[in-house]
This record gives sequence, structure tokens and C-alpha cells, in this order.
Amino acid sequence: MELTVDLTPQAIVIRVNAPRIDAPTALQFKEDMRALTSKGDGRFVLDLKEVEFIDSSGLGAVVASMKQLRPGQVLELAALQPIVAKVFRLTRMDSIFTIHDDADQASGSVSS
Repeated sequence: MELTVDLTPQAIVIRVNAPRIDAPTALQFKEDMRALTSKGDGRFVLDLKEVEFIDSSGLGAVVASMKQLRPGQVLELAALQPIVAKVFRLTRMDSIFTIHDDADQASGSVSS
């Protein structure tokens, strides 16, 4: 699972550079997220633009990534593909996470 990080004035953007977050990749995703979020504070925007599929294991890994945050940290999501967005809606996780249309706008790196 390849995750890249962009530091912006208002958030740390973590980009998922993989087409799937599923059972074979969920554990590595969760471990990588823990390592990345342990190094920063404030807002983290998880850019899911490249993710075309997420299953229950992947969804669980995203939720676990949110739950392991320290006080003062927050995880927001951005750029969900239609199938991924549907999974978040069907499981009502869209009411738990702040979801943005675009990671760059969410992070303040692009003017609205």
C-alpha cells in the first residue's frame, strides 16, 4: 500500500496511491496510517481519489485509523469515487466522517 503525504497550511494530506483498500491490503493500510498520523497534529485529509474499491476490511481500516488518533487530531476524507462513496453511505459512515469533494480544496492548498 503506497501512501504519500503533502503538507499544506491547513492540513496534512495523505494520498492513497492504490486502486483498492480491501482484505489483502487493509492491515498494511492501517499500520501505514498509524505511522503517518503519529508524526503530526491537527487535520489529516485522506485523499481517496485513486481508490476504486473498498470492502468491509478496508472500511474497518479507515475507521480504525480515525479511532487511533490522539486528542486534537481529526481525519477527514476527500475525493471518494462513486462506488467508495456508496459504501460510506450504506454503512452510514458518511455521518461519522467529514467528506470533501476535493483534497486540495479541503486542505487549503487551492483557492476556492
